[in-house]
Amino acid sequence: MSETSPKLRAELDGIPTYRPGRPAAAGGPAAYKLSSNENPYPPLPGVMETVMAAAGTFNRYPDMACSGLMSELADRFGVPLEHLATGTGSVGVAQQLVQATSGPGDEVIYAWRSFEAYPIITQVSGASSVQVPLTAGEVHDLDAMAEAITDRTRLIFICNPNNPTGTVVRRAELERFLDRVPSDVLVVLDEAYREFIRDADVPDGIEIYRHRPNVAVLRTFSKAYGLAGLRVGFAVAHERVAAALRKTAVPFGVTQLAQDAAVASLRAEDELLGRVGSLVCERARVYESLVKQGWTVPETQANFVWLRLGDRTVDFAAACEAAGVMVRPFAGEGVRITIGEEEANDLLLHTADAFRRQL
Repeated sequence: MSETSPKLRAELDGIPTYRPGRPAAAGGPAAYKLSSNENPYPPLPGVMETVMAAAGTFNRYPDMACSGLMSELADRFGVPLEHLATGTGSVGVAQQLVQATSGPGDEVIYAWRSFEAYPIITQVSGASSVQVPLTAGEVHDLDAMAEAITDRTRLIFICNPNNPTGTVVRRAELERFLDRVPSDVLVVLDEAYREFIRDADVPDGIEIYRHRPNVAVLRTFSKAYGLAGLRVGFAVAHERVAAALRKTAVPFGVTQLAQDAAVASLRAEDELLGRVGSLVCERARVYESLVKQGWTVPETQANFVWLRLGDRTVDFAAACEAAGVMVRPFAGEGVRITIGEEEANDLLLHTADAFRRQL
């Protein structure tokens, strides 16, 4: 019998591997994890109790329609139920959007560097990535992105704030860009870090979507809401797009624990806003301290900062790990540093200062 292996799709060849932020090594020196943009606070009040109550239903399937959560989201954001779809984090919904719009021969446009899942989910669908470099200021180059649109373009991601640079697209430039996009091309405003924005000129994507049928908005409970381990995100889109997302969703993908925790988190908004406010204050302190040390740091509206370090990236990450803090290196490009506990931020700043003095 000849040795053969199952035939797999050629599109899967060469797909980049998603690299999550490394945790602190067991027994190692790193005590703080600033590599995954997680919320350092524990679950919001009432959430743990809700999850514990839901844990008694493990023997049953979750509500596949996410009815309770969908109703809560519709009320919270003032949108029709038919305009909502849920998934396993915003990245899960992003993959559903690519599957619903793009296949072999189609193109997906996004800035680069941006969220590292974009090239993966594009290639999985068989579509082609069109990566448009950021500007010198680490911001989306919307003019270049508009010029990159062809008759093969099916979807465009705008990550706002951008991961990993933290930079934003403001209202006037976004509206001008959207005016140039053909009405049959879907534009996805990926707003995973929306709650951390303090720049009044950055639009709320849900307000943009209301009068533009080719705009969809992604949100997540993983970041500000602190439910990263439960994997629940959602999209707000016009009915035809939202219906396609529900068709491409993994059945029962969002667990009942995740649904109930998300509802409880939405109902604890006052506490949420206080925690986010504290992180925003820490963000300002970290940003200003790094600038004072002499680093070039893009203005950030997310819960992280970005240092473009080029060939010093890996060395900086190693220095941080040796000092007891994990950051997220993108080899040859830069380092993304999550805003964490005050003690973690202090340690990071001390390490950054020492590293810079050695240059």
